[in-house]
Amino acid sequence: MPTFVYEAMDNTGLEVKETIEAGSEQEAQQKIREKGFFVTKIQEKSTKKKKDKTKVAAKTDKQGKKKTFAMGKVKAKKLCAFTRQLSTLQDAGLPILRSLRILESQAKPGPLKNSLIGVIDDVESGNTLSEAMARQPKAFDNLYVNMVKAGEAGGALEVILQRLAEFKEKSQSLKRKVQGAMIYPVSVITVAAGIVGFIMYFIIPKFKEIFLGFGIDLPAITVLLITISDIVVTYFYLIPAIPFAFILMLKIIRKNKTGAYVTDWMALKIPILGLILKKSTTARTCRTLGTLIASGVPILEALSISRDTAGNHVFRNAFDHIYAAIREGESMAVPLKETGIVDDIVVNMVDVGEETGALDNMLYKVADVYEEEVEVLVEGLINMLEPIMVVVLGLIVGFIVIALFYPLIQLMNDLS
Repeated sequence: MPTFVYEAMDNTGLEVKETIEAGSEQEAQQKIREKGFFVTKIQEKSTKKKKDKTKVAAKTDKQGKKKTFAMGKVKAKKLCAFTRQLSTLQDAGLPILRSLRILESQAKPGPLKNSLIGVIDDVESGNTLSEAMARQPKAFDNLYVNMVKAGEAGGALEVILQRLAEFKEKSQSLKRKVQGAMIYPVSVITVAAGIVGFIMYFIIPKFKEIFLGFGIDLPAITVLLITISDIVVTYFYLIPAIPFAFILMLKIIRKNKTGAYVTDWMALKIPILGLILKKSTTARTCRTLGTLIASGVPILEALSISRDTAGNHVFRNAFDHIYAAIREGESMAVPLKETGIVDDIVVNMVDVGEETGALDNMLYKVADVYEEEVEVLVEGLINMLEPIMVVVLGLIVGFIVIALFYPLIQLMNDLS
């Protein structure tokens, strides 16, 4: 009878590594689940002869697949499309290796194609799909790998891939909406800054020469405008460096844990923008956690992955507190309320979800509600920014016009 080597997690989240004898892999998984363990990895012990054959076959296939030079990570849009396509192929009943080969042949040269070539090679060498994906961090993060691992352990990979595709699509949709809404104000501000810079560099110095030629006494407002223009002309090469220097300084500060926590805390306190950031982070983490729980990932591991996807150190610290409390045997709602990072409605829905055994559904509902609120807040912010930009630009233009023409009016009066 074949012997299977497996890794699993018990109810407390501790990792177990043992062997078991069974007639097939499905029978082995069934026996392991009867012990109360959650399988994360299982593989049949193979002889050296079989391994050598597998290596020879893998080397032969590798000769026909060459990776191209590509920099950067796989774009979220491409990964989203790949996940949906892989889910469809698995739902149609195709073997996983054939599905990967089809998608790899259709992919254009780039990071995704290179990652798929690596995944195919590892799967052909005897690794599981999750192990192969874990070796391609440019394409597949911890969330992706752990959900695939849960699908393999539970024998429902096609269902997990479908949930993963839906998760990726909704996350990408929210990101596109926020980015699309910010295009207009950013474009207006950029164009306005360019026009003002042009006036300061080219137009104001001409007026300065005229004023100096007539030798008239300039009012304070005109002196201020000319001073600003002189600074722009003298240090124009430093102006583009200011935002880069600010970003670099921010990155240096964020390398320290305390600095990262302080900057993230300050970002959450910014009016409107902080609220958008807080609600979007809550929606993302709730959807991530709900997707992992629904996929059968243990709660402690799901919390750890959700913490890494938060992107905010205030939320990361909160998840650490929740993780420690659950490990001690507490429910999730109590430590979640103690952190104070979410509204009471989120705590209440999580509490109800734990009592009814439908925590994943409640987390989905929280994510849906908060995503709608983020869309409303972003739309309201854009509507508020439009009149503010008009007023600010009006004040700038008015300041320049008054500063330039007030001395001219004085000059005309003197000449008359």
